[in-house]
Amino acid sequence: MSVSGRKPRNWLGCGLGTLVFLALVILLSSLTGVTLRNGVDRFISIWGKSGKIGEGLSSWPTDFSRGINPVPCHSHNDYWRRVPLYSAISAGCIGVEADIWLYKEELYVGHDTASLTRNRTLNSLYISPLIDILSHQNPTTSFYPQDDTGLTGVFDTSPSQSLILLIDFKTTGEALWPHVLSALQPLRERNYLTHLNGTDIIHGPITVVGTGNTPFNLVASAESNPHLDVFFDAPLDEMWASNSGAETNSVLDRNEGLGGSDTASESYTAMNSYYASVSFNKAIGHLSGGRFSDKQMARLRGQILGAQRRGLKARYWELPYWPISLRTHVWDVLVQEGVDLLNVDDLKGATDRDWSQTKH
Repeated sequence: MSVSGRKPRNWLGCGLGTLVFLALVILLSSLTGVTLRNGVDRFISIWGKSGKIGEGLSSWPTDFSRGINPVPCHSHNDYWRRVPLYSAISAGCIGVEADIWLYKEELYVGHDTASLTRNRTLNSLYISPLIDILSHQNPTTSFYPQDDTGLTGVFDTSPSQSLILLIDFKTTGEALWPHVLSALQPLRERNYLTHLNGTDIIHGPITVVGTGNTPFNLVASAESNPHLDVFFDAPLDEMWASNSGAETNSVLDRNEGLGGSDTASESYTAMNSYYASVSFNKAIGHLSGGRFSDKQMARLRGQILGAQRRGLKARYWELPYWPISLRTHVWDVLVQEGVDLLNVDDLKGATDRDWSQTKH
């Protein structure tokens, strides 16, 4: 074969090489999300970097959660996540949950005793990290002298938003109680905890709520809860209230396991409780055909109304998670009907969605 006969093949190879190079450039650009279209883009890409213009200007003391907008979701079984607490904050969830067990004077975190380890404690997973975060969010500077008032919470975009730490008492409540109060002392002494001052609720960066085997009598007593900084997770299914509308009462038979009425116990108030929660399966039940019946909707509305009339935040746990279409439908309805926090396992699925677009 002549030399001239090889040239088309060489040109073909060069052309393919160029195409491959261009494809790699386009792929890398799409993966990094950077397309340097003009001088402004190039300027932004280097701004703030070492040795470049803007060096040292791209950060500020409270930028730990920069760009994260809090959303009303509760990170169910938060300790199961690869990075407990931080994953929930990154997603914008305003509530996290820790199941605690007392063993040899220490509070361990886990779903059951088989999952407990020596190093996964309430302090290591939640108390110490929260102190680190809030210390970062509340620096002492000439611009911001700390005076224990108006403390900044974990969310830089919403400094007054409190993070709810739901502590699920798994072992005997009476035995756990003094250890929980002691474990909260580092947060308490920094004035990070929401508490009562005798007449008013003083909101802090962290609101602690006891659930599970938490004894209500110990929470509600100033003698056993001297700082009044642990609140109760009240039973939502005991709080059904009538909206006094004919439509609600016409589809509801109070004798069919409603659990609560307009004259239900008034023991649970915003002065001793924060959440009002119940299992969705227990309170609402199976959704036939994947949709709420009229009775189920009336029950749902009455329970949410009953909680909110008492100043409490309604929350359902044990929500259906499969199929995804059913889970999303339940989420839609709960948000439409005004549930205060959405109890979620899938943080991304819950917080990536634009809930403002949910149809009413």
